[in-house]
Amino acid sequence: MRRYESFNKGWTFTEGFSAAHAGEMLAGEVVQLPHTAVELPFNYFDETCYQRAFTYQKEIVWEEGFEGCEVSVAFDGAMADNVVYLNGAEILAHKDGYTPFEARLTPKLKAGKNLLTVKVDGSENPAIPPFGGQIDYLTYAGIYRDTWLKVTTPVSIANVKIETPDALADRKTVTARIFLANPQSQPLSGAVTATITDKSGKVMASIRAELSGDDLTLRLEGIEGAELWDLDNPALYTLTAELETAAGKDSYSSRFGFRTVEFRIDGFFLNGRNVKLRGLNRHQAWPHLGYAMGRRGQEKDADQMKFDLRCNVVRTSHYPQSKWFLDRCDEIGLLVFEEIPGWQHIGDKAWQQESVANVRRMIERDWNHPSIIIWGVRINESQDNHDFYLETNRVARELDTTRQTGGVRFITDSELLEDVHTQNDFILGLEEQPGHNRGRIVLREQSEITGKSEKVPYMITEYNGHMYPTKRFDQEQRQAEHVTRHLLVLNAAAGDENISGCTGWCMFDYNTHKDFGAGDRICYHGVMDMYREPKFAAYAYASQGAPEGGVVLKPVTYWARGERNIGGILPLIILTNCDYVEVKFGDLAPKRIGPDRQTYPHLPHPPVILDERNVTPAEFGTWGLQWRGGVITGYVNGKPVKTVELAGDPVPGSLQIEADDTQLKAGEKDTVRVILRALDQCGNILPFFDDPVELSLEGPGRIIGPVLSSFKGGTTGLYIEAGNEPGTLTLKARCRPFGEQTITLTVA
Repeated sequence: MRRYESFNKGWTFTEGFSAAHAGEMLAGEVVQLPHTAVELPFNYFDETCYQRAFTYQKEIVWEEGFEGCEVSVAFDGAMADNVVYLNGAEILAHKDGYTPFEARLTPKLKAGKNLLTVKVDGSENPAIPPFGGQIDYLTYAGIYRDTWLKVTTPVSIANVKIETPDALADRKTVTARIFLANPQSQPLSGAVTATITDKSGKVMASIRAELSGDDLTLRLEGIEGAELWDLDNPALYTLTAELETAAGKDSYSSRFGFRTVEFRIDGFFLNGRNVKLRGLNRHQAWPHLGYAMGRRGQEKDADQMKFDLRCNVVRTSHYPQSKWFLDRCDEIGLLVFEEIPGWQHIGDKAWQQESVANVRRMIERDWNHPSIIIWGVRINESQDNHDFYLETNRVARELDTTRQTGGVRFITDSELLEDVHTQNDFILGLEEQPGHNRGRIVLREQSEITGKSEKVPYMITEYNGHMYPTKRFDQEQRQAEHVTRHLLVLNAAAGDENISGCTGWCMFDYNTHKDFGAGDRICYHGVMDMYREPKFAAYAYASQGAPEGGVVLKPVTYWARGERNIGGILPLIILTNCDYVEVKFGDLAPKRIGPDRQTYPHLPHPPVILDERNVTPAEFGTWGLQWRGGVITGYVNGKPVKTVELAGDPVPGSLQIEADDTQLKAGEKDTVRVILRALDQCGNILPFFDDPVELSLEGPGRIIGPVLSSFKGGTTGLYIEAGNEPGTLTLKARCRPFGEQTITLTVA
């Protein structure tokens, strides 16, 4: 039977590459995958430092179990121009940093020791998408995803495509197209059995069929008791295909869900129900590690998007992302807009052919994910190119008839070859541009964008971002405007039935090229910072979730008399999903204020806004020279559910150290995020605290990031990577007003 096991340990990493030395083991650093070729500072670095070639090597010792089998190494992803050698002979080249590839070793695998050498070139090769122009993100370098040793019989299952043609019926049907791998061209005879099981292992359906070629389609009918995959009940099932031939047995399993998705002119429909899409764009990048984050970090991003930010959709801007991230989206009910690599630039015919191949590789890798609702088959924000996009759409529709295609653009009057018009609308804020005489507009009318009088399926895929970059330590007034802009677009999209939904730019800040961002190699476009610590704007999204999933009560203020222009705190936005709030400042009588449905009539949970409509300067504005503390309480169903206390005289109170998890796995390069927060005496972040903190770690692991770090906007972060041995990790943090604090983690 199939053997598919982690191949991440024991690689030797060397800077540079020489084909003449691909057949000899080089001296270098022993590393474990996923791996980034160059660990970068948080900001202010030269991004060309990783844009060169590197060498990864690993010894493979012949095993008895290899005899008579097909042996290969599967790479989930390596950036970007990759060539694989075995014993000095080139066996595979893969010119894409975002899709998997498999190096077949069998023809050149010999008894004894074998040397696997991989050249990974992080140069921005103009022959490889997304390169050739300028891109507003970094691509790093390295074998940054997992690798796997794969051993199968000479005839094996290469892939399985699962479809649910009547998902809404009581008695459901599943079709499974089985694709076979037969590199030795052996005679094909035998049978395939397909079995569907639920999460408990109960068999829902099974069928057996004889082989009739190198692929066959099985139809499992009359399936009863199967639940729909939905946002709040992401029911998953597993289809296992078992192959029996004269060459032996093989098995392949894939998860799937029963669901239907459709973009229509009157919105997006999941399982026949209209769902307003609300989400954010996501890059697959982290401070210091670049792309090289393992399973835990990938899953954490999905969890934060779904449970912390309360989004129901994410766009994988601007490339296919980790299978661990997509698997987690399947598990938690987070919808996904997935697209091919690219950013504005379209290369020559060969470049375009490679991009078409990216469409094929993306869909063939991910077609069984129920979370994926649309394929992005256009280079992000590119100009029209009829022949090129005719082909990307053709290939997508040929491979998958169950999902529509989209193509993200920012130009107007663009040729629509896709099924859904997906648009980056950055009109909000354009009124600030000199020479732009138009007034403030939140979103443009669809007809102005498309140039069509008739409606088409339509989705907003980016807004805000570079129009209003905001750092978590920016002045309060800018933070409030940042919040307002996100709220305005969310409200406008929610109120237009012809807009399927919107994904804001973007989930978190990210490192970028010198040509973009703030000059320090960071784009401060996120509603979170690079460590995924929320800015105020994050709560604009979080507050739209029902309070049953978590009460949100976030006043958009640093609570200081002189922080804003002119002074005061009004208007004060309180982001909340409560029915109303009670505010009490100093010795003034408490006052109850409800959500601002006048300004935001379409939001599920409008913010509470304190301004001249509901308070007087005597109550909350002009207070002379004395500044008071305050208390804000949120109410749901008439009961207090959350209280925020604001100190009138904030001073350092405590240092909070919070790890995403304290249980790590040894030997898996398991990496956990740790956030440090400087809090005042009421437990609020000190927004301008920027002292250094000295970090040290004892035990089997290491700190990723600097050991002497400075707070930024009252917080800072780091990552702890577990080592290969079990034990206890003790992180110590020493900071001026707080003394030494520790947190303990266990590696098992």
